[in-house]
Amino acid sequence: MNLKSIFTTILAVSGSITFAQQQAVLANNQQTAKEKKAKAFVAAGTWRGIAKVKEGLNIPFNFEINEKSGPQKLYFRNAEERFEGGLVKQSGDSLFVKLDQFDNELSFAIIDSDHLTGVLRKQDKTGKPLNIAAERKNYRFETLNKPATADYSGSYDVVFKSPNGQDEKTVGLFKQTGNKLTGTFLRITGDSRYLEGVVEGNEFQLSSFIGSSPAYYKGTFQADGSIKGEILNARGSQPFTGMKNKDAALPDPYQLTYLKKGYKTLDFSFPDVEGKKISLKDEKYKNKVVILTITGSWCPNCVDEAGFMAPWYKANKKRGVEIIALHYERSTEPAYAKKIMNRFRERFGIEYDQVLAGTADKQVVAESLPALDSFLSFPTTIIIDKQGNVAQIHTGFNGPATGKFYDEFVKEFNTEIDTLLKK
Repeated sequence: MNLKSIFTTILAVSGSITFAQQQAVLANNQQTAKEKKAKAFVAAGTWRGIAKVKEGLNIPFNFEINEKSGPQKLYFRNAEERFEGGLVKQSGDSLFVKLDQFDNELSFAIIDSDHLTGVLRKQDKTGKPLNIAAERKNYRFETLNKPATADYSGSYDVVFKSPNGQDEKTVGLFKQTGNKLTGTFLRITGDSRYLEGVVEGNEFQLSSFIGSSPAYYKGTFQADGSIKGEILNARGSQPFTGMKNKDAALPDPYQLTYLKKGYKTLDFSFPDVEGKKISLKDEKYKNKVVILTITGSWCPNCVDEAGFMAPWYKANKKRGVEIIALHYERSTEPAYAKKIMNRFRERFGIEYDQVLAGTADKQVVAESLPALDSFLSFPTTIIIDKQGNVAQIHTGFNGPATGKFYDEFVKEFNTEIDTLLKK
């Protein structure tokens, strides 16, 4: 028998305190300790998170929480990007972060002043949660402080292998400073956004997380300019190989999605969040250049596109141009759709029309817009001229992480709009 048991027994026999009373005292002391810990906890600061995707696969990421000079928010950090996650709320010894962009939330238990443990889950608690741990650290990957054997910065022709034989050609873009490595993979459907990591010797690791699904890449650079690696996630792994090429590029994004033979325009009538039907035939769009963006609030590349389109529209709407965002969401249930589409509008300050076109499925897009010969990617941008005819279709979106490719898109987009407005 230990001392605690002996003490409890003596007190119980002497009549000073019962066993139940002793347990109540201990429970009260524990509760008081938890309350003190919660009151002393300061969320603000820089954190290193670990997403425990599956056995043997822990993906690191970084986030920071601002001081309470206003609403306290969490920001995900990836390379040069500081991505707003959501509002932070502490309740007792728990910390909650609503990641409204993806309808997710982080739910943490406060272990001590420097450690959190919890889950990433859907806000409605459906689905399987992802275990997350966090500690107050400023680095991303554990390293051996091994110098890189060379500077591997540059562009690469990269092929992602597929078990069904449908290999995907991409462009790898990397920038190295010492041991720090940043980059992205540019696909015809969009890019991998901001990746951040390290290179030691000739081995590299990269990761990214903004509140949806964590991404992790690892591999090696070779002296002959080749690259070999794999992307790992909950579904498994996908290998890739490539070769350094300063002229690496993808197929022309303006030639991948097009109208069926005999069609010149699109015809649709979709409801906005209030149920009002919107069509290209409406008076509002007559004799104007109209931009259609096929999008979804769940789509990271669509987030980048909205980040460009919303301020662009504010600056150009008086020139005779309109935008309609055709949303394809995870559910078309009215209350859900209204919630997430309004969140999307508020986050980016969208002033153009949004309509609910269907569920987030490429086949649904093709069926709801039958004039399209095919549909490859969220997002896809379609430009309609003043006569109501399709002038241009751009597949995917080259976001800010792609550097010159993003700059080229912005220049080409503005040139096309300027040309159409003059006609």
